[in-house]
Amino acid sequence: MDEVSVRIGVDIGGTKCALSCGACTAGAIEILHREEFETRGLPWRQVLAEYARRIARLPAFREGRPASVGVSCGGPLDSRRGVVLSPPNLPGWDRVPVVEYFAERFDIPVRLQNDANACAYAEWKFGAGRGTRNMVFMTFGTGLGAGLILDGRLYTGTNDNAGEIGHIRLAETGPAGYGKAGSAEGFCSGAGLVKLARLRAAERGMRLPDDFSARDLFARVDAGDAFCLSVFAESARHLATILAYTIDILNPEMIVLGGVFMRQSARFLREIAPLVEREALAASRSVCRIVPAGLSENVGDYAALAVAGMEEQDGKRDECD
Repeated sequence: MDEVSVRIGVDIGGTKCALSCGACTAGAIEILHREEFETRGLPWRQVLAEYARRIARLPAFREGRPASVGVSCGGPLDSRRGVVLSPPNLPGWDRVPVVEYFAERFDIPVRLQNDANACAYAEWKFGAGRGTRNMVFMTFGTGLGAGLILDGRLYTGTNDNAGEIGHIRLAETGPAGYGKAGSAEGFCSGAGLVKLARLRAAERGMRLPDDFSARDLFARVDAGDAFCLSVFAESARHLATILAYTIDILNPEMIVLGGVFMRQSARFLREIAPLVEREALAASRSVCRIVPAGLSENVGDYAALAVAGMEEQDGKRDECD
């Protein structure tokens, strides 16, 4: 029987944060507890203090010390030094020593990883990508990024910036994402979808509600709203372009799509399939499956818990068995 360890997962997002506690083995994660809280605009010290307060009252600390803490956060960051480095979706988080903060308070190992990398690792170990050696995970939330599993290993690049596909410019003009107008993040992320809808609405002399969200857009798509269907189709076209680039450059056997994509996965896949078929290199496209996240919209919780179990071996990331 696999040894069970109890881990803590910290998933830091641009609008909300989640805390999870899980029972983890080499082949599975069972989430025992989960909670989330709003963080939009809060200073980092206040966010981390709230995490520390919530972690301290978890049953896991009353019943015995957890094995480790995993922190998943948008980049850029330095996973080796455990420092968050000014993510565009976390204003004011400049050189924040996240690992040191939690390690000093709880005296257990703490590990930090880019959220897209963390999700890729979780899907590879426990979800849709299990058994693959070359897999890409794309996360669509406040931002847009990709985590890469290449030759059976998590690949993070020279300084943890591999997979920042949201920064790729797809058009000269368009909604801004990652500080760049017309970027993939501007067209395809959850926040980008809302920006795209507002931009196209303004061009037509329309006004959307101040609290209009990606969830609202998807609801209107389901209801057959012509305007929202056109926005959805435009976003899907740009997503197909990014997928084709990824297939041509990396030749993966699987691309896993998560985040807000999950809310309309069947419709997105129908929309993008013929476009990817047309744009991607045929030999590479024929061996690549594009699938929704196997860990569902909760992939962020699994990701943070998976990060808690990551090990460095001879300077290399954890490899597949």
